[in-house]
Amino acid sequence: MTYAETVAGQISDLAAGKYSSEELTRHYLQRIEALKTLNCYITVTSESALAAARRADSARAAGHSLPLLGVPIAHKDIFCTRNELTTAGSRMLYNFAPPYDAMVVDKLEKAGAVMLGKTNMDEFAMGSSNENSFYGPVRNPWDVTRVPGGSSGGSAAAVAAGLCAAATGTDTGGSIRQPAALCGITGLKPTYGRVSRWGMIAFASSLDQAGPMTQTAMDAALMLGIMAGVDPRDSTSIDSPVPDYVSSLETPVSGMTIGICEDFMAEGLDTASEVRIADAIRVFESLGATIKPIRLPHVRYSVPAYYVIAPAEASANLSRYDGVRFGYRCKDPASLEDLYKRSRSEGIGPEVQRRIMVGAFTLSAGFYDAYYRKAQQVRRLISNDFKSAFDQVDFLVGPTSPQPAFRLGEKSDDQVSMYLQDIYTIGASLAGLPALSMPVGLAAGLPVGLQLIGRHLDEARLLGAAHQFQSRTHWHEARPELEIS
Repeated sequence: MTYAETVAGQISDLAAGKYSSEELTRHYLQRIEALKTLNCYITVTSESALAAARRADSARAAGHSLPLLGVPIAHKDIFCTRNELTTAGSRMLYNFAPPYDAMVVDKLEKAGAVMLGKTNMDEFAMGSSNENSFYGPVRNPWDVTRVPGGSSGGSAAAVAAGLCAAATGTDTGGSIRQPAALCGITGLKPTYGRVSRWGMIAFASSLDQAGPMTQTAMDAALMLGIMAGVDPRDSTSIDSPVPDYVSSLETPVSGMTIGICEDFMAEGLDTASEVRIADAIRVFESLGATIKPIRLPHVRYSVPAYYVIAPAEASANLSRYDGVRFGYRCKDPASLEDLYKRSRSEGIGPEVQRRIMVGAFTLSAGFYDAYYRKAQQVRRLISNDFKSAFDQVDFLVGPTSPQPAFRLGEKSDDQVSMYLQDIYTIGASLAGLPALSMPVGLAAGLPVGLQLIGRHLDEARLLGAAHQFQSRTHWHEARPELEIS
């Protein structure tokens, strides 16, 4: 049997009775098993997924209708799931099964989605390659010798490999967009606060944001319409009406002014990727958009500002993992101090340890003003640059990543080079802006992503522009060739 690959297609097929949710779920579970060498999943919830699929089929037979009834999806393993392992890719949480669902999980479940399992990720969402997971690296389905991007690499690879219809991800400095670009899918980081962070394990609280990872802009619109909305349990949640993202997809690009981030098209961008980006911009021109060069003078400082702010917040958020209340605990501690030291050093990996140490340093009394306060001032300047740009254009475009997927281990010993993989995505994160990555071609057989950045709460315009682009191109339909065991 042939199954639709997109969420929209599956919604239509399930409603038409072409196949059942149970059949569709079994199809995905079989693919997950056959392609387990990609290491996309930490936990596969086979039994509960099949039970949920049967309930969806029974509900449909009884005449009930829900937006995602019977559609199989996956959750990044940073979202708490009731009575199911939630590890955040860390040994520290190897046995943590929370008694509640994250708000995102709850909303999607109530919309009828079937959870297939929890996807692999960089430990505590810290990384750009998905090589920092306690459960081993995820492999890019386009080339298994290469990284899928991070930290939502498991979700991106699972969608690209056809191991779920869609997946959730989180984006702190680019962790939805960069893996979406490297795996050739559509990934959306909403406006900070548009989607509740309640029940999402924290990395950097002023930056973390959940979003959908899908094949198409249409699917992202379907997912975001369910995920978005105010949550009284999240004080950073935005109390603003959620628009009908799907109906906005048909808004024409004609008459819009699109800004090209000249600062993103400078030295450091892979030549083949630059060609694909230029080709994509010409498609927007053919759709009737006006292209205007835009400068963001302070965006060059986004990487250093981010790597002060994010580790500082991480050092505070991760102080709760002490081996006392839950999670990993060292064996036979000699004292309380020994319990703390060994539980944290054994339970937390080297990249997370580095960021905790950097964060603790920048927050210390002697260095707070010189580093953390200065980084926050730079953050404001970057935000002001974007505001000035949006006085002139409707949204901005540029590359998502400096290069296509690099080889596993290639940058492991070069932390600066690894951190620079997020050079184009961090600015929008610091400013709290919505941003989307979509595939716009291949370079040496590997996907290239284009990033769209919009005004606060303007996800509808980004999704609409991406949909219009995808209506005229075929790159979102490209699939990796996979050897199924």
